[in-house]
Amino acid sequence: MNELAGWIAPAATMIAAMMTAANLGARVTGWGFVVFTLGSICWTLVGIGSSQTNLITANGFLTFVNLVGIWRWLGRQRAYEDGGKSAEVKSRKSSVPTLFTATGIAGLPVVDADGTAMGKAVEALIECRSGEVSYIVVATAKTGALGEDLRAVPRDAIRFSCDAIRVDLNAVAFAALAPLESGDWPDAVPPRATGRAA
Repeated sequence: MNELAGWIAPAATMIAAMMTAANLGARVTGWGFVVFTLGSICWTLVGIGSSQTNLITANGFLTFVNLVGIWRWLGRQRAYEDGGKSAEVKSRKSSVPTLFTATGIAGLPVVDADGTAMGKAVEALIECRSGEVSYIVVATAKTGALGEDLRAVPRDAIRFSCDAIRVDLNAVAFAALAPLESGDWPDAVPPRATGRAA
């Protein structure tokens, strides 16, 4: 039993770490914590079989933390995601304006007027007083290198759709937007966009 637990423990820990790090939604993250729980229980069994009190203590605590993770991600957070998704789906089938969740902006593909991929949305900045989007931050892969460039696209150059964000800038105008400094984004973006696509 101890030998089996010794194999399951590291495998479960590695799989769970990948599941939670991937950030693929509440369900995957929640199940990642389920797998983490299996791993921490197996590590506890290894600690009991080898009389390692520190391993037993650490993984006893980690089992508790993982159970909290299961409650948060498969319980509360999953319910939030399901509620938002149900409103999106129902709005597409009704006469009311189509909805999408604000948290769904991050990760949406960003395309130009012709539908050519430009990158993906990372975040939307919203003005507190008006509640309107000021700008979105778009991530694009750096040419010939690892990493990405971030650019702020003003609201007047953005058209939201259910499955993508359309940017009314041509490739030259988009590339001319100054890349943002990591961790230092602007407090506002100029309201007029230039270089609009025809």
